[in-house]
Amino acid sequence: MTDTQASYVITCGDEGVQINEGTRLSFAGAGLELPGFSKAVVALKKTFGSKISIAASQENDWVKTKLKLADFEQADASMQQQVEALADREKLDFIGFIPFTDPKKLGEGIKGHMVRPKGVHIANKICFTLGGGENIFNLGCFQISADWLHAASPKVAEEVIMPQIEYYRALSKRELPLFYDLNGSLGEKIAQKNLQILEKIGLKPIALPGR
Repeated sequence: MTDTQASYVITCGDEGVQINEGTRLSFAGAGLELPGFSKAVVALKKTFGSKISIAASQENDWVKTKLKLADFEQADASMQQQVEALADREKLDFIGFIPFTDPKKLGEGIKGHMVRPKGVHIANKICFTLGGGENIFNLGCFQISADWLHAASPKVAEEVIMPQIEYYRALSKRELPLFYDLNGSLGEKIAQKNLQILEKIGLKPIALPGR
């Protein structure tokens, strides 16, 4: 388990979510309506300790789609309510809503905001974090946390990871390439174990250039 003093926050993997203070762990819709998310949380807590935060974010396509909502105004309100309820169920700290504004102070030492253009997605790849959450923000990446895979079974990994890949590719209407980043507080040994599990479930990501 890594440094429990670090501030980890589960957010959506939307390329526009930027965490300025704290470390981001990315799941589509912040895990809301994501198959296997409860099992992923168990593995996250084994990896990072029990004190993990979770935040909703503005203009969330995953939530709008999954909850069959008419517009993003409804999605914004619903995501805050539903993610707070999810936090209660999973014993996570709900710290608020990440908006399209200047960086906003949330809770637990976390600060962040939305930085992509409103109403459009510009990511051109999917990036897996393997070594301890996001280390360098990349507006070109839909992000998926795979930092926890070593603490779960390949079956759970597939259950959680594959729907996110399928969703981001459908959202972009193209076959987005897969990349990974080994860097982070967990160290290369654990990061490599996480990579091996991705490969075991049939994925072949390549190293993010410059990482």
